[in-house]
Amino acid sequence: MGEVINLRQARKAKARAEKERTAQANRAKFGRTKSERELEQREAKRQSNQLEQSKRDPQDSGDDGKE
Repeated sequence: MGEVINLRQARKAKARAEKERTAQANRAKFGRTKSERELEQREAKRQSNQLEQSKRDPQDSGDDGKE
């Protein structure tokens, strides 16, 4: 015969395991240090500034769009 188990305890253990899996996924998704977040923010700002500086103004092209 199989082992006798308490169903309440089994249900709670299953819920705890599910919560732990969710917590582990959240740690991977949101668990960055402050310095990592700031580094990513600075890099995004640098890329944005570089893109903004490389844009060409329509007035500077010398072409008025007429043929």
